[in-house]
Amino acid sequence: MRIAFVFPGQGSQSVGMGAALTGTPAWDAVTTAATTLGEPLDHLITDGPAEELDLTANAQPALLATSIAYRRAWDAATAGVPAPVVFAGHSMGQYSAMVAAGVLDLADAVRLVRERGRLMQAAPAGSMAAIIGLDDARLPELVAIGSAAGVFTVANRNSPGQVVVSGETAAVQAAADAAKGLGAKRAIVLPVSVAAHSPLMEAAADGMRDAIEGLPFRDPVAPLLANADARPLTTADDCREELIEHLTRGVDWVRAVETMRADGIDTFLEVGPGKVLTNLIKRIAPDARAIALDDPSGPGGIADPAGILASPTE
Repeated sequence: MRIAFVFPGQGSQSVGMGAALTGTPAWDAVTTAATTLGEPLDHLITDGPAEELDLTANAQPALLATSIAYRRAWDAATAGVPAPVVFAGHSMGQYSAMVAAGVLDLADAVRLVRERGRLMQAAPAGSMAAIIGLDDARLPELVAIGSAAGVFTVANRNSPGQVVVSGETAAVQAAADAAKGLGAKRAIVLPVSVAAHSPLMEAAADGMRDAIEGLPFRDPVAPLLANADARPLTTADDCREELIEHLTRGVDWVRAVETMRADGIDTFLEVGPGKVLTNLIKRIAPDARAIALDDPSGPGGIADPAGILASPTE
């Protein structure tokens, strides 16, 4: 069995996430994050309010800490055997992946994602839109239309026919207006004021370079995949550059999953709250096993490890 650990990004957070892990040693990841920030992050996760948890500055460290709690719960149940062959995080999930892969200490990663959120919010205003049902072959036309109106890029290629675009508001609106004419089923301008994974994040990337400088990074225990092009990250320096570069470059999740599948990965475990990545993986690679660890009815608050490890692989 060749397992990939995949970690969700912002948007997977919800009040009460990981509730089945409270009171277990795994939940120490959340209390550590709260102590690191000097704030009751643990209570915000369990009790809300949702509008406060959803703020970028809170959502990112909360999601990171909860994801690591799931990783610890899995390790406690399996003694870490078998070990994952590769790690991959979706956007901010790269921080969770790096903690899980031994690249960063949890406390350092929590401080970094808090700073990441602050820098993103301070970046020039922009917009993002979800484009649903557009044939990938028409993407270059969409990019040309958006780029003609301003700074514009594909921020996330999440699954076949599902992309998120990002950039200056006029450019994003122009692309959204044109999308149906290109064959998209829907174009939804998202309720955000930042243009994540676009060139508008240049200043934020520079800020992250300063924030990362001097922090201890280690080589990952198994390769991670870069967000933009799914290249393997195998050294501490690779991982440092990834956390800077991915602010201005897109997330090609389709390519990441296809790369892992081509490398023989047969089982994808979504390590964190929710099932967003599990559902995307099932669309990208329907012949692979994709399983979310978030299962409150399972032993220890996670999907049954015995069942996962005993199941036949494809």
